[in-house]
Amino acid sequence: MTSFPDDTVARRSGGIALLQQTRAAWFLPAVAAIIVFALLVALRPAVASFTGLSLVLTPLLPLVFAVLAQMFIIAGGDIDLGIGSYIGLVNVVFAVVLPANPVLGIVLLPVLVLAYAGMGALIHLRRLPSIVVTLGMSFVWLGIGIVLLPTPGGQVPAWIVSMVRFNPGVIPMAIVVMAVTTVVVAWFLERSKYGAVLRGAGSNPEGIRRAGWSVLRAKLGLYALAGLFGVLSGLFLSGQAGGGDANIAQSYVLLSIAGVIVGGGSFAGGKVSVVGAVAGALVIGLIGSLLQFLGVPSSFQAAAQGLVLVLVLVLRAMSSWIRRDRGAL
Repeated sequence: MTSFPDDTVARRSGGIALLQQTRAAWFLPAVAAIIVFALLVALRPAVASFTGLSLVLTPLLPLVFAVLAQMFIIAGGDIDLGIGSYIGLVNVVFAVVLPANPVLGIVLLPVLVLAYAGMGALIHLRRLPSIVVTLGMSFVWLGIGIVLLPTPGGQVPAWIVSMVRFNPGVIPMAIVVMAVTTVVVAWFLERSKYGAVLRGAGSNPEGIRRAGWSVLRAKLGLYALAGLFGVLSGLFLSGQAGGGDANIAQSYVLLSIAGVIVGGGSFAGGKVSVVGAVAGALVIGLIGSLLQFLGVPSSFQAAAQGLVLVLVLVLRAMSSWIRRDRGAL
C-alpha cells in the first residue's frame, strides 16, 4: 500500500474541503435559478424560445453587473450602500453628458472609477465604516446626477442603444454576456494570484501584509473593480432605458447585497463566489418575472420576493449545518 507524508495528506484534504466549500457556495443558488426558470417556462412556454429568453434575461444584465460590483466590495469585508446612486449617475452621464460633449463624457467614466477607488482608500486609511462612507457618497452621486439631470430625460446615443440591444440570432446576447463575464471574473478572482490577494484583503489582511502585498492597493483594486462594474451596469441600463434618470437604480442597493449573499457570499470578507453571485442575481430577477406572471400585485411583490430569498438563505444555512455535522463524524 502506498503511503503519503502527513503534510501531503493534509494538503489534499484541505484542497478537497476547499473544493467542496466552493461548490456548495454556488450550487444551491444555481439550482434555485434553474427551478425559478422552470416555473416561468411552465407558466409561459414561450419563455424558452429565443425571443422569450431575450425578453426575460436581457433586463437582468444591469442587475448582474451591479451584484458583481457589490461582490468585490463584500470580498473586501465592506458593504456598499451607494452603488445604486453611482449607477444612476453613470446613466445620467450616458444620457446627458455623452451626447452633448462626447470627449467629456468618455473622460468622466474613468474619473468615476478612480473616485470609487479613492473612496476605498479613504475607508482603509482612516479606518472608517464602509456603510457610513458609502451611504454618504450615495448622496454625492445622487446630487451630481440631479444637478446634471433634474428630471428624467435626456437621450442615450443610438450606438449605445444598438450595442446593448444587439442579438447575434443564434444565442441570446444576454446569455453570452453573462457566460463570458462569469468565466473571466471567476478565473481572475478565484484562480489568479492577484485575485487571491484581493480576497485575502478581506479575510486575512495580516497574512497579506506578511506576504509582502499592500492591503491598501488591494482595497484600491477592489473598489476600482466595483466602480468599473458599476459603469458596465449603467451602460446596459442606459442602453435599455434609452434615457436618463438619477434615481433609476436605487433598488439595486439592497438587491445587489441580496444577490451576493444568496449566491454564497459572506459579510466576513473574502468569502464570495462569482458563479454564485451571478446565480443569485438571476434568482432575484427571475423571481420578479415569476411574480408578474402569477399576477401578484406590485404592492405584494417585494414581500413575496423577500420571502423566497429568505427561504433560499434558510436552505443554505441548513446545508452548511449538514456539512459541519458530516465533517464532525
